[in-house]
Amino acid sequence: MDKLKKVLSGQDNEERNDFEQVIESNSLSFGTRIKAFIACFVTGIVCSVMGTCLLWVPIKGTILFAIFYTLGNISSIGSTIFLMGPMKQLKRMFESTRLIATVVMLVCMSLTLCSAFWWKIKGLALLFCLLQFVAMAWYSISFIPFARNFERK
Repeated sequence: MDKLKKVLSGQDNEERNDFEQVIESNSLSFGTRIKAFIACFVTGIVCSVMGTCLLWVPIKGTILFAIFYTLGNISSIGSTIFLMGPMKQLKRMFESTRLIATVVMLVCMSLTLCSAFWWKIKGLALLFCLLQFVAMAWYSISFIPFARNFERK
């Protein structure tokens, strides 16, 4: 907001390239980031719950469950982009400590959608949704420091 005031009042004499101007104009305030995170995360939860409710629809229930459950997980993961930014999120997802968890999670999401849309095998879609849940939990735990190294003494 301060930069906008400087520009509008004519006090901004710095020469900036186009890339810097785009970055500055597209940055979100902390409050906006938190609101977007909450909105996206709640949307993910709603999609997952709605998918679970649609599981018992007679004809297309399993397919709807797989679609909404996967969209819910994608939305939940996407919500963290608002907290740390897209590039930092991608870098953290593919760090060596969580690379396997990320790949397993993404593969399970892809296989869930493939089994629902192309292969049309309901049991396989449910299996991949279960594996997707386990992979999501594993991925989420990988962000907790020392969570995977915990051993009982």
